Amino acid sequence: MSAAALAVPAKTRGAPFRVMPGFRLSLGFTIFYLALIVLIPLSAVFLKTFTMTWPAFWAAVTSERVMASYRLTFGASLIGASINVVFGGVVAWVLVRYEFPGKRIIDALVDLPFALPTAVAGITLTALYSSNGWFGRFLEGTLGLKVAFTPLGVVVALTFIGLPFVVRTVQPVLEDAERELEEAAASLGANALQTFVRVVFPTILPSLMTGFALAFARATGEYGSVIFIAGNMPMVSEITPLFIITKLEQYDYAGATAIAVVMLLVSFVLLLTINLLQAWARGKSGK
Repeated sequence: MSAAALAVPAKTRGAPFRVMPGFRLSLGFTIFYLALIVLIPLSAVFLKTFTMTWPAFWAAVTSERVMASYRLTFGASLIGASINVVFGGVVAWVLVRYEFPGKRIIDALVDLPFALPTAVAGITLTALYSSNGWFGRFLEGTLGLKVAFTPLGVVVALTFIGLPFVVRTVQPVLEDAERELEEAAASLGANALQTFVRVVFPTILPSLMTGFALAFARATGEYGSVIFIAGNMPMVSEITPLFIITKLEQYDYAGATAIAVVMLLVSFVLLLTINLLQAWARGKSGK
């Protein structure tokens, strides 16, 4: 053994070099940061709700007006996320598989809902889809379809803000996909539809479900881009986040946190279900 090797302490010989601190310190910092940013605020919501009696809690979260806002918020979020799964997947496919003039501009426009303030997005969508707007004039005058100040307007706004989540989740998966598998399927006689269903779709399915979960989670809590185009009519186009804001303005903090707890629990159950389905899809594709 050389003198240089003997000079190295026995405990450090052969130990891998780590840029970050050790596991215990990193794990401790992770738990502390997670508790500070996520767990403590969520605990405060539950603790404030626990100050209510069960009859008061049940009355606050099951009133007719609140139930109507639940149906609109979660229903529109599911519809918007489902639309984005289809059309966001198409956008990601086009951006990855084709070259065309203006591709970089379109690719940059996908991130516009991320950068655009939500209030600006809401005002813009309202101006476009109102009765005298560019799109609304045609839809309402020709097709008799009113978008602004209706539940349909809520779906449009939630679809707008959720598109980047699906595109940016599916896009890198398509870029890393092995084109040789598609060529092998084509050489074995598979047509384009069969190749997509049996080769491409199983590869991108987990990322599609991840994008759906992210778009849905963002949509359920969206406020700024919705309140302008929704019209905020009770029992018709009033979303749950707006109802929570209304409770806070009335200094009914316990009622606001009670509704927030219900939204949190429903969103958690739906996201957990989606994650379980995603894990199942990954297991099936790995076999």
